[in-house]
Amino acid sequence: MNFNFLAHNFVLLHLQQNKRSNYRIMRNKVVVITGASSGIGLACAKEFASRSYCVVLAARNIEKLIEIEKELKLTNPNILAVKTDVSKEEDCINLINLAITNFNTIDILISNAGISMRALFSEVDLKVIKQLMDVNFWGAVYCTKHALPYLLKQQGSVVGVSSIAGFKGLPARTGYSASKFALQGFLDTLRVENLKNDLHVMIVAPGFTSSNIRKNALNENGHEQGESPLEEGNLMSAEEVAIQIYKGIERRKRSIVLTWQGRLVIFLNKICPRLLDIIEYNTMRKEPNSPLK
Repeated sequence: MNFNFLAHNFVLLHLQQNKRSNYRIMRNKVVVITGASSGIGLACAKEFASRSYCVVLAARNIEKLIEIEKELKLTNPNILAVKTDVSKEEDCINLINLAITNFNTIDILISNAGISMRALFSEVDLKVIKQLMDVNFWGAVYCTKHALPYLLKQQGSVVGVSSIAGFKGLPARTGYSASKFALQGFLDTLRVENLKNDLHVMIVAPGFTSSNIRKNALNENGHEQGESPLEEGNLMSAEEVAIQIYKGIERRKRSIVLTWQGRLVIFLNKICPRLLDIIEYNTMRKEPNSPLK
């Protein structure tokens, strides 16, 4: 047996493995964030940019995205803004293609784009529910579908920003709850399908977070309600949510529920769902201009 030959090849293999390992450690990872123009999406963009990630910003408001891109590029040159309406598959394809063109791969996809609603199902125009499903559910499906080959190659992370409404239906939010239940079912199944591929899939339930989502929530006719029914200053900040999302990705968690109220709702729904129904109804009824009577 030629031991010199074996030793030579062992050294070469070791060097190649180290080279690949160093590449994974040293290169800037790439994160794509939808709904990045405000709220949790914007906070995530700032958090990941501060950690030297290549950040791809996606939202419909390209003017706002360009402003954010300029701001983030003051400390991180690897920022890309892409005008994206996630309810349109062609926009999602363009988003992923531009991410690959500019940064060669995708390590993390954060599907954060979402809209809410507040109206009784008996009064809501069905186009409102369809609009919520198109953005909250199909937007995540489109982006995940076209990013998946790259995410699998990198053994990366798929993150869906859901809600407690994805664990327990909320009154006057039928479309919102339905879209979040659908999102969680999709992501949970994706995780199981890819157990042997080491794909990380994480569901995030922020609870009530200070953002524009309630101000932009749609009423029964599909118009923005223009005001939040909650005291926004008392809610968890989007920046804190972004930090927890980053930590969850680093630890490859399955799900994170970020408020004690959210964890309580999930617990009560398991042991006394009827009581929780009553608590929910009475709580939502006390909101300003609540459609519940």
